[in-house]
Amino acid sequence: MQRITLALAVLAASAAVLPVHAQEFPARPVRIVVPFPAGSLTDTLSRLVAEGLHRKWSQPVLVENRGGASGNIGAEAGAKSTPDGHTLLFSPTSLFVTQKMLYSRLAYDPDAFVPVSVIAIAPVVLLANPKVPAQSVQELIAHAKANPDRLNYASSGVGGLPHLGAELFKSMAGIRIVHVPYQGTAPSLAALLAGQVDMLFDAVGAALPSIRAGKLRVLAVCGDKRYPGLPEVPAMNEVLPGFSSSVWVALAAPPKTPAAIAGRISAAAAEVVRQPDVTRRMLDLSFEAIGSSPEEMAHRVKQEIERWGKVVRLTGAKVE
Repeated sequence: MQRITLALAVLAASAAVLPVHAQEFPARPVRIVVPFPAGSLTDTLSRLVAEGLHRKWSQPVLVENRGGASGNIGAEAGAKSTPDGHTLLFSPTSLFVTQKMLYSRLAYDPDAFVPVSVIAIAPVVLLANPKVPAQSVQELIAHAKANPDRLNYASSGVGGLPHLGAELFKSMAGIRIVHVPYQGTAPSLAALLAGQVDMLFDAVGAALPSIRAGKLRVLAVCGDKRYPGLPEVPAMNEVLPGFSSSVWVALAAPPKTPAAIAGRISAAAAEVVRQPDVTRRMLDLSFEAIGSSPEEMAHRVKQEIERWGKVVRLTGAKVE
């Protein structure tokens, strides 16, 4: 009985202490590692979140840009940080989904990150140069079938979402078009505007001014639904059921971060991104504020790995 009494006393003491620790988080400044340069869209979105978390927690929330190696340098820094919630990684889709498929060797395990929250999402759109004789996805597919290997598409590089999205489109539509890779999003978009290539799958934000100016034709929105900013443009899955491609940014914590801490950060981030001023600023950047739970983020990552894993295997895409 003495042992049972002592055990119960220890459990009671532990239960009393745990909430105190939870209430103390964060106990010091929080660092958000962004694996891309300052001024990038990912960086801009991260700073919106950091500012909101600073206001909520009354602790400094610092953004640290660790660009290079397609995000791998920053991801490695985040992965090797102390797993106590005071260092987080803010990254787009690629680091959580395709990086492990494309690189034969990484200094970190993308699967080991602890999901925190999908912060915001933007649809990918199918863009065409006006010289292409197609006013719709159906007409584009018909033209491509009648002229195999005559159309081409730009991408930001092998293994990027514009490349994989186009390959998924080729597979589902049963067409043959030629890949023309560029070194980054800006050169690929410039090539499309100049008429050097015929089409491009890319996030809607950078292309929106050219779309509205009539310099580019948008044939489809590739998210799960129509995009409010382009309500007249059909969703791709209205033509090719099941087709989905979107860009999202998310917060993750280093491996072995306790679930309770991840949940606390997730709840705070959701509160931040749903504030009207933050939601409005994200919409200005063509992103929809999300603020998901860790479980919802884990589910999305799993879905995306299944979708893009098939495409990577189909194309044999690798980055050396």
